[in-house]
Order: sequence, then structure tokens, then C-alpha cells
Amino acid sequence: MAMAGRIRSTLPHLRKALSSDSRSALYPAIISNPELSRNYATAPAAKEKKVKVPVTMYGVSGNYASALYISAVKANTLEKVESELLDLIEASKKSPKFSQFMKDLSVPTETRVKAMTDISSEAKFGDLTKNFLVVLAENGRLKHIDAIAKRFAELTMAHKGELKAIVTTVIPIPPEEEKELKETLQEVMGKGKKVNIEQKIDPSILGGLVIEFGQKVFDMSIRTRARQMERLLREPINF
Repeated sequence: MAMAGRIRSTLPHLRKALSSDSRSALYPAIISNPELSRNYATAPAAKEKKVKVPVTMYGVSGNYASALYISAVKANTLEKVESELLDLIEASKKSPKFSQFMKDLSVPTETRVKAMTDISSEAKFGDLTKNFLVVLAENGRLKHIDAIAKRFAELTMAHKGELKAIVTTVIPIPPEEEKELKETLQEVMGKGKKVNIEQKIDPSILGGLVIEFGQKVFDMSIRTRARQMERLLREPINF
């Protein structure tokens, strides 16, 4: 129980990290970005409803995933869009040529757009997904599709009240400690949230653990502590 105990001792810091996440800050940025301001749906909604992203995302992949999430929620097609994106990702994994095509910026824009339009039609993707892929093709952002799909999946999980926490340790966490760690994270996130833990093994952190949830990282590894100590020791001492 030592590992979960260390997590509990750092709860105030973890809560502070979570409370600093302004969940509504991203929406204006999406609207002001010309690349993301396009409405991917073809038919106008009868009544526009305000939608906020449940987890603030950053970077190109985060911004595109957030814009798509907002459109999908408004169109009530969140699960359909997620499924179609995953189908596209799986197809790219099975075809190195297709995967390389999406990453190759030397391909003319009209060729990329036509390819995405044809693929979407053949796969019977909905209009929202098809239009989104066309926008990526037009803006030369197809190379980010893997990361966008991953961020979109995280938003979909958050929409359902679920959170994936990636816990990195030197050795696998014993079942009892994993259970207590999950309960601790559940406590931090609050009622109504379901925490799913994904374990990663990385001997290079030397010990302790690193927790990633959303786009936040809570680093309690020995490696990081050692680096912090090294920096302190290098600083001049003033008497």
C-alpha cells in the first residue's frame, strides 16, 4: 500500500493541479482560429446549443479534436464520429502506403481532398466525419489524425464521465495497490466520475510513479526528484 499511500499524501497538490484547469478557456480560441471555425455539419441546427469541452486540450491535435467534439455533440453523433475515426486509424495501420500519403505534405491539396472525399464515401462515413477529414486535408493536417483521434477519444470518455489515468512505474503495480490508487484518483475527480487506469512500465524513472490524466502530468518519480536536487546543488550558496 506504500505507493497508494504516497498518492494520498500528495492529494492537496493533485487537487490544485486539477482546479487550475480552466475547462471553458479553449472554446473562444477555437472560434477565433480560422482553421477550426468551420462548421463540419452540412445541415444547420434548428436551435444552436452551447457546448463546452469536458477536458481542456492544447496543441494542434487538441484544438482540432475539441472543435470536432463540439460539432459532434451538437449533431448528436459523438459515438458515430468516434467509431469512424477509429476505423480510419485502423485502416491506416494496415496500409503503410495510405499512412505515408496522409503524412506527405508534398501531395497537392486537391489530391488530398479528393482522396478523403472518396475514402469517406466508400467507407460510408457520416457528413460530419467526411467534412472534418476534408478540412484536415485542405489545411495540411492529415498527419495529425492519429493524435486527433486519441484526443477525441479522451473527450468522448470525459463526456461519459470517464477518465483514463496512465500510471507509469518501474514495476507493475500489485492489484491491491492499483485498487487503492484508483479509489484515490476517484476521490480526487469527485463523484460521478469513473477512473480507468492504464499501467506503463518505464525503468528509466528509477522509482516512484508518474500519473497522466487528460493533458496533465503529476510526476512523483525518483528521476525527477533527483534532477530537482541536482539543480539545487548546482545553485550558488549566498551567505
